[in-house]
Parts: sequence; C-alpha cells; structure tokens
Amino acid sequence: MSQKLLEAKQITIQFGGLKAVDSLSFHINKGELMGLIGPNGAGKTTCFNMLTGVYKPTSGEVLFNGQSISGLKPYQISHLGMTRTFQNIRLFRELTVLENVLVGGNQQISYGLTSPILHLKKFFAEEEKLRQRSLELLSIFGLETKANNPANSLPYGEQRKLEIIRALATSPQLICLDEPAAGMNHHETHQLMETIAKIRKDFNLTVLLIEHDMKLVMGICERIIVLDHGTKIEEGDPAKVQNSQKVIEAYLGPEGIQ
Repeated sequence: MSQKLLEAKQITIQFGGLKAVDSLSFHINKGELMGLIGPNGAGKTTCFNMLTGVYKPTSGEVLFNGQSISGLKPYQISHLGMTRTFQNIRLFRELTVLENVLVGGNQQISYGLTSPILHLKKFFAEEEKLRQRSLELLSIFGLETKANNPANSLPYGEQRKLEIIRALATSPQLICLDEPAAGMNHHETHQLMETIAKIRKDFNLTVLLIEHDMKLVMGICERIIVLDHGTKIEEGDPAKVQNSQKVIEAYLGPEGIQ
C-alpha cells in the first residue's frame, strides 16, 4: 500500500475578495513524481507557497508524514524534510557556488553556539563533513570545477541546477520544483529532465513539479493535477490529462477546440 507523504485537505487561501486557491485536496505518495499544471494565474505557485509555509491557508490543512504543518514557518518545514526551488532563481549571487550549497546544508549541523566560539573539535569536524558533502553534490552534477566561482557567473542553466543542488543539501524527503525549466532552451530542458530523474533515483526522493513545458511534464510525471482559477479540474496519468476536455478548454478556451 502506498504511503502518503504529503496531503492537502481542502486548502483555501483568500486575498481580500479573491480566492486564489479554493478547497484544493490532493496527496502525493512517497517516491512519486507528480506534476501540478494549469494556465497562467491558475494558482500553482500560490499552492506551493501554502505547502511550504510561505502562505498560511485561510482554511484547510496540510499534512506532511501525517503531521499538520499548517502555520509552520518555511525553515521549520524544511527541517521536517520538505524543500523547494523558486520560479525566479533565488541564489546568493555574490557568494560562491560552494557557499550556496553550504548554506543549504547548514541545517544539518548539530553543534551549538559554544563550539565555533571556543573552536572545539566538533565544530571543525562537522564543518569539514559539510564541505565534503557539498563538494560531492557539486561533483554529481558536474559543477565541482566551478565551486569557487561566484554563483552569478554561472550560465542560466547551471544556476537552475545549482538551486536544485542547494535544495538537495538540506537532505529532503520531498522536493518541490517551481518551473525549473523556465527560460531554458531545448537542450537545457532535456538535461533538466535527466537531472530530475537522476535525483529522484539516487536520493530516493519524492518530487512535486510545477512546469509549463508540457513535453517535460508528460515525459517524466506519473500523475498530474490540473488547476484552473484555483480549483482542481483534472487528476490522473499523462494520457488521461492530455485527453481531458476540461483541460483542453482551460488551455485553449471552448472556441479553440471546435
């Protein structure tokens, strides 16, 4: 029997008189790769923001590993094992590539305030362990030779990759990717598909993906949820979603399918 890792129960968020997401329910099973799609303004990123603690739902509840996380701060949710990337790249651009990964891995540190102040052995041991782990992550994705380069010196596609690596440094169970292919060319998108498949397998991850590139979504997602105007209009495997009249109308409009 599949184990539910994340579950949204009737989550709603209202900004003034606007319901950006309305009574949305879904779950993602442990080990699953699921897509969340919909036209512009459908409420996809708002949904992500509720799941990851950026927004608190006006009503409804989010469960992670059976525990309610509604109202928790993003860093608290990250410590529980859920991490994310953003639609707009949010690297520490003036820090090095390695330093960006170290920031992500810092939450795994167990020493307290006393160790770095007194230069205790535990401080140096854990710092070195974190550094080696960060370099290993960079090596897996072919960025180890750029470890000391400023993050903003990387090409766009590699900056996207670095953001995913930084998220992996938190040792997550679930990674939420918000339009990771945005701004990428065809070659970079193909590489991204391989990267997502690789991290899922190698790190035993569950992946929730928002993406506009339908070729990418249909090529790697096992199950897809479709939002339109903040509500779920379809859910199922890629074939079901592609052939859904509701989905076709949401993207093309009734006049576009005659």
